[in-house]
Amino acid sequence: MRSRLAPGVWFLRAFSRDSWFRGSVLLMTFLIYTCYHMSRKPISVVKNRLHQNCSEIIIPINDTHSLNDTTWCSWSPFDKDNYSELLGGVDDAFLVAYAIGMFIRRGLIMGVWNSHTSVGNILGSLIAGVWVNGHWGLSFIVPGAITAAMGIITFLFLIEYPEDVDCSPPQHNNGPDDDQDNSEDTGIGPYSNRENSLETTPRCSKEPCAEPTAISFLGALKIPGVIEFSLCLLFAKLVSYTFLYWLPLYIANVAHFTSKEAGDLSTLFDVGGIIGGITAGLISDYTNGRATTCCIMLILAAPMMFLYDYFGQNGIISSTVMLIVCGALVNGPYALITTAVSADLGTHKSLKGNAKALSTVSAIIDGTGSVGAALGPLLAGLISPTGWNNVFYMLITADILACLLLCRLVYKEILAWKVSLNRDTGSNLALTHP
Repeated sequence: MRSRLAPGVWFLRAFSRDSWFRGSVLLMTFLIYTCYHMSRKPISVVKNRLHQNCSEIIIPINDTHSLNDTTWCSWSPFDKDNYSELLGGVDDAFLVAYAIGMFIRRGLIMGVWNSHTSVGNILGSLIAGVWVNGHWGLSFIVPGAITAAMGIITFLFLIEYPEDVDCSPPQHNNGPDDDQDNSEDTGIGPYSNRENSLETTPRCSKEPCAEPTAISFLGALKIPGVIEFSLCLLFAKLVSYTFLYWLPLYIANVAHFTSKEAGDLSTLFDVGGIIGGITAGLISDYTNGRATTCCIMLILAAPMMFLYDYFGQNGIISSTVMLIVCGALVNGPYALITTAVSADLGTHKSLKGNAKALSTVSAIIDGTGSVGAALGPLLAGLISPTGWNNVFYMLITADILACLLLCRLVYKEILAWKVSLNRDTGSNLALTHP
């Protein structure tokens, strides 16, 4: 009589060969993006080290600095009065280059995958915090070395197409209602034919076939919802990236924590980002309402940011709770738009399964959002000398604008829900009264 299969072996055999390769691609891309976000986070953590209140630091013995010199421990050129503008310029230089690069090239699963942003930010903050009070240059070198190593691993092992490892591309069977679309399509609602995803895109196996042509920039803008979500992401990323690059400095200045303590505490915002991204994807999958999910989270984010500004530093418990909630509400819409929404719009039925269209639409949406990502930290650097309250007012205004841009799409989703509800009610009546 054969013995029972060992649990570990049973688990390994429970997944097909295709599943293991898909899982490896998911993990590989998750890790490389985690490293990317980790490598950029030290900028925010080290900021407080570049310009300090030197009058509060004990001058070492045999030091020649005057007691009235309040900038002896700062680093040039951030030892001048315009240090806030210079720090904002550092952020802007990085993010403008990123935004330019974005222009030249679903739901729960995407929400989980997109948590690489927050995981990378958390790791970057913690790693930078180890050296920020000493050899702060290592705060940049160590994440950079890890990212370089991950790049080599990706180059060696990342699989681009299933056919490259003799795996079959995902297949899709059209449902009975695929051609029944009587409502005006927004590209994201219940009747948006989201089934026309990348899974339906024809691929060449062994025989050559014609490559699909990429959709034009103007053609992509004509897809319903692209302009609204692009502009919404601009303001959503403006808020998110301002928190990313200025939160540790804000915590250090307002709560009077050390650079390491402020960096560690700021990771709670990214913990909330993980929760918010996954929650947004899960809710939007269940409700078929991408725009509505984003809009509700943006509406809740505005008062929460106001409360955090005024009451968030009253105690460690209130600060912890508010940071996590703010991170969830701010990063939830951002994560949803850059992943599931971009995929939905990039596989709109009018594109007839053209896979290259997805990259064009994604580049437009994320590229436009990156403009906001570059603008937010720059504005924070210019506004922060007038008071941190004004920075938060700027963030709340951007959040409200992002919400208003989705009003038309939310209205259409509500109409689609109404049509679906009436259809289901009619079907139930027909069954009960034949």
